Amino acid sequence: MTYLLPLITSFFLVLLFTPLVKKTALKLNIVDQPGPRKIQKKPIPLLGGLAIFLAFTISILIFWQLGYIQDSKISTFHIIAILISGFILMFGGFLDDFKGLKPIQQIIWPVIAIIIIITAGIKIKFITNPFGGVIEFSATLGTIMAFFWLLGMVYTTKLLDGLDGLVSGITTIGAVIIFMVSLYWDIPSSGTSFLALILAGSCLGFLIFNWHPAKIFLGEGGSVFCGFMLGVLAIISGSKIATALLIMGIPILDVIWVILSRIWQGRSPISGDNKHLHFRLLDIGLNHRQAVLFLYLVTTAFGATSLFLHSKGKVLALMSLAIFMILLVSTLLIVYKLKNKNEA
Repeated sequence: MTYLLPLITSFFLVLLFTPLVKKTALKLNIVDQPGPRKIQKKPIPLLGGLAIFLAFTISILIFWQLGYIQDSKISTFHIIAILISGFILMFGGFLDDFKGLKPIQQIIWPVIAIIIIITAGIKIKFITNPFGGVIEFSATLGTIMAFFWLLGMVYTTKLLDGLDGLVSGITTIGAVIIFMVSLYWDIPSSGTSFLALILAGSCLGFLIFNWHPAKIFLGEGGSVFCGFMLGVLAIISGSKIATALLIMGIPILDVIWVILSRIWQGRSPISGDNKHLHFRLLDIGLNHRQAVLFLYLVTTAFGATSLFLHSKGKVLALMSLAIFMILLVSTLLIVYKLKNKNEA
């Protein structure tokens, strides 16, 4: 019951806030219009991430005051930094959804949020050595690594947000896995555990509205907040970077693959297209829900290995993940070409 309370609280709070946020988005005409690279056939309200953030924030404040969250690893300063950073991401996301910011303007808000986090002392201090012991980092190197780690996670979920329910569902899965991993190393009822469950409950509740056909989208703020929080949880849960990489491995490799292919073709790495893995799954004939469920399954399968593997095993699992990604993309390309050839 101790663990269920934060999950249930954030879940029901997001059920309360999402219709209100949807109504506000429609009133302000903050909607995502159909287009050549869009899946939906009608305008869908944005700002859904605001409902997640509100449920997340209120749940944290409730359980923080009840003494559930604060422990030796998570200080008051950390909690305040997480909430302020989340607000910064929501504000930047609102501006982008409302006015449509340029890429150089979009990146300002995640950078500010990350600087706040690392200023609060949330940085990568060490990683587990696969061959035994730990590899410790200096304060400067740990700060730099945390900056690029969080920025990478932010843009992974931002670029992943192409199908209904994809980011909110994968964030739920990731948060639950991080919660379960934290049970193996942390103190009972740790702050990390509660933060992970609050994030999971918030995203799970939102998924009810975001499942295909979506009634509301995450918007810019929501898509970057999900990756940001998974990245923060990976750090404060004892530098479980390998665990987060296993959870987000397919989306991360997909982003790297697409960016490299754009550069190879002489295009801007931040230009838009339909070459992401989730779009390729649609191209070969999977419907919207099947493509999302397939990516849920892969995320759960690789993420769950972190519950049973030690550091050396996780390295092998990451190598297997990379091979799986190469084989998957190659297979999808072959099937797509054969499908087009037969239709021609």
